[in-house]
Amino acid sequence: MPPATDRLLASLPTDLPAVERAARIPAGFVAAGATAGIKASGNPDFALVAAIGDPVPAAAVFTPNRFAAAPVRLSRANLQATGGSAHAAGYAKAVIATSGSANAATGPAGDADQAAIGEAIAAALGTTPQHVLHLSTGVIGTRLPVDKVSATIARVAPGGLTATDAGLDAASVSLCTTDSVKKSATVTVQSPGAGGGMVAITVTGICKGVGMIHPRMATMLSIVLTDATASPDTLRDLLRGTAAVTWDQLSVDGDTSTNDTVFVLASGAAGAASADTDPAARDALATAITAVARDLARQQARDGEGATALITCQVSGAADDVDARAIARAVIASSLVKAAVHGKDANWGRIAGAAGNAVAAEAAVLEAAGLTPTEAQARAAQPARVDPATLRIAIAGLVAYDGAKGGPTGIDKAAARIAMDAEEVLIRLDLGLGTGSGEAFGCPLTEGYVKENSEYTS
Repeated sequence: MPPATDRLLASLPTDLPAVERAARIPAGFVAAGATAGIKASGNPDFALVAAIGDPVPAAAVFTPNRFAAAPVRLSRANLQATGGSAHAAGYAKAVIATSGSANAATGPAGDADQAAIGEAIAAALGTTPQHVLHLSTGVIGTRLPVDKVSATIARVAPGGLTATDAGLDAASVSLCTTDSVKKSATVTVQSPGAGGGMVAITVTGICKGVGMIHPRMATMLSIVLTDATASPDTLRDLLRGTAAVTWDQLSVDGDTSTNDTVFVLASGAAGAASADTDPAARDALATAITAVARDLARQQARDGEGATALITCQVSGAADDVDARAIARAVIASSLVKAAVHGKDANWGRIAGAAGNAVAAEAAVLEAAGLTPTEAQARAAQPARVDPATLRIAIAGLVAYDGAKGGPTGIDKAAARIAMDAEEVLIRLDLGLGTGSGEAFGCPLTEGYVKENSEYTS
C-alpha cells in the first residue's frame, strides 16, 4: 500500500468566518411563524419577516425555470418597481412565505391569489403591496387558500411579530415542507463603523429545500437578513456572486424548481459604513453572506430527501475556477456517483466519468462569479479541461486514481467502505493543470428518495 502521504488529499482550506447554526435576528427586523392551515398535516406553514420602520434595501436571485411561480414573478416585478430598474434589486418592508402550495402553474387565478396576499400584508403593516416580497413552496399546480392566509395575516401582523431569535426561528420552521430539520445560519463579523472605529454586523439566513434542487442563480427558499448598510444594487451584486459559488454548486436530484428564490435585506441598524463606498465594509459583508450561504447549502445537501450523508466534492489544480466548479458540480450531480456513495462503493471510475463530462455553467452564472460578459459568453457550456495523465482522485481520503503514476492505484475497497461510512464523504480531485479550485455539495441517491417522491402527491 502507498504511504499515507500519497493516499491522502486533504480538504481545501477556507478563510470564511465561523458560522453558528442558529437564527439570530439582526437589528432592525421582526419575524414570526404560524399555522395557517395550508398543510393537511397541521404543521406550521406561514412565515413573516418585516423591517422595523420604512422599507429597506433588498435584492434577490430567482429561478430561471420558465414555469416560474406566481410569487417569483410578483416579487421580481415588485423589486424592479421599487428599485427603478430591470434588476431584481429595490426596497422591501416584508417577506411573506407560505408552505404547502407552490402556487406555480396556476394561471391568472394564482397570480390574483398572490396579489391578494400582498395587499393583505401591506394593509396590516401600513405599506404598499410593491414593498412586499413573496415565497411559496409545496405542490405545483395547487392554489393557495387565500382566506386562510389572510386570516393568519390578521392574527400575526403586526402584533405577533417580534424582534427575537425565537420569532425568526419559528419562521424557519414554517418554511419547511419535506425537510426533516429546520435550517439557519448566523455570522457576526467586524466592519468599519459609519462614524469611525469598528462595529459588529450580523448576517443571518434561514432556508428550506431538500428536493427538486439543482439551482441556477437561485436556491430553494431562503431569506438572508443583515444589519449592515448597503444599497439594493450592492446587495444584488454580492448575492449573485455568492450564489454562483455556493447555492449554484448544490444538487440533490438535478431538477431546478419553479419557485427557487433567495432574498437579502439590509436594515443598516448596526451603524456600519456603507458597503457601497467603503471597500473594507463591502469585504466584511461579502464574506459574511458567503459563509452563511455556504453553510445553508451544506445543510440542504445533508438533509436531501432520503439522504444518509453529505457529499462534498472539492477540486484543485484546475486550469481556472470555472473549470473547477464545473467538475465539482458534475461529480456531485451524477446519479451514478450518488448511488455509489450510498452503497459505500469507492467506484472512482464514475467520478472520472463525471469529471470528463463536465461543462462550464451558463453565462449568467459565470458573469455573476466575476467573468466579463464577453468572457462569460465564450466560456458558457464549454467542456471543462481534464487530462487523465495528470488527474488524481481521492475518496474519503484514499487516493484511487493517479494519472502521473499510471492511473488506478488499487484502492483498498474494504478500507474505503469504512471511511465512507461517515456524515460527510469527501471526494477530492486534483487536475494538475493550474491553480483553479472549487467545490460542490450533494447527497447520496437512496431508496428513501425514490419512495418519498413516488408518493409525494398521493
